[in-house]
Amino acid sequence: MPDLQYSDIANKISELWKKIEEICRVFDVEKKKGELASREKKAASSNFWNDSMHARKEMKKINDLKRDIESIEKIKSEIEDARTHLDLAEEMKDRKEATLVMNNLSKTAKKIDDLGAQIKLSEPSDKCDAILSIHAGAGGTEACDWAQMLQRMYTRWAQNKNYSFVITDILPGEEAGIKSVTAFVRGEYAYGYLKSEIGVHRLVRISPFDANKRRHTSFASVDVLADIEEDIEIKIEDKDIRVDTYRSGGKGGQNVNKLETAVRITHLPSGVVAQCQSERSQHQNKENAMKMLKAKLYEIEMDKKRSAMERHYDEKGDIGWGYQIRSYVFMPYQLVKDLRTGYETSNVEGVMDGDLDPFIHSYLNWRATLRK
Repeated sequence: MPDLQYSDIANKISELWKKIEEICRVFDVEKKKGELASREKKAASSNFWNDSMHARKEMKKINDLKRDIESIEKIKSEIEDARTHLDLAEEMKDRKEATLVMNNLSKTAKKIDDLGAQIKLSEPSDKCDAILSIHAGAGGTEACDWAQMLQRMYTRWAQNKNYSFVITDILPGEEAGIKSVTAFVRGEYAYGYLKSEIGVHRLVRISPFDANKRRHTSFASVDVLADIEEDIEIKIEDKDIRVDTYRSGGKGGQNVNKLETAVRITHLPSGVVAQCQSERSQHQNKENAMKMLKAKLYEIEMDKKRSAMERHYDEKGDIGWGYQIRSYVFMPYQLVKDLRTGYETSNVEGVMDGDLDPFIHSYLNWRATLRK
């Protein structure tokens, strides 16, 4: 391997080290270590668990601090190891080892990008799980097919992040695809990441449903709510809700279409509706529907506290022309472009396979700039 390439790897190591040092500065690692030690000392006291609810909140904070500090320390260790391995590879003229170092650095760079994005997620709900909803818009069967393609994209993204993706409610299209779908996306910072996807997504392609192979434009909207944690209190009184049960639709077990296991809950004062039909148990469906209802009501309250610029429903608008946040062009050329941040890529296949992190990171940077 030529010396220049060894030099390139060394430069990459220096670049990543500067990035993690900047993250340490912004995150204030030493201060966080002191905070962790203080909280652990309190947790070790004999009366710590007298107030179990407070104790659980404190343990969560302790675990969050531990995880964040350990993530930074692990990345620093990976960069140090890379520097050592590069020195050995250069000394031994071992090309394979140098290639391995560069491959590992690429993985480390992605971890640093994720860590940098997490630092920008400072709202209380950002660490929560997410409730993702997709609705087909203008375009008929085309839009239903597009909604299903988006469902697959987010499913793949969740799998890539080792998140779970559990569908709670789905309405099939009349000919193909889906009219709507709602799913729980469970994983650390799921809501913080996915809130970048709120809005109308526009597809341009040669229609597989058009015998004349004409180009069609389709729309689908994506909405994301935080699956709020138990310590965020949302009071819902029994008198303020109406619970309806109905028979589940679509494919399923032997109870489907025989027993009224599906549940729809309507919050009477606001008119907000949440429903779930994915479980065979009416009790489980009601529990999930109530969680979604609480999340929706919490989001409405949060929206009231945000400026008009920050309200995501304003960003989303109608499901059609003029309101899209991202454009996916399959033909006559290949391009996915975020119309808010300007970030774009020609790797359409990668995006549809769940490679959304570059869009998410650019969005978080854009939002951070707007707040300055």
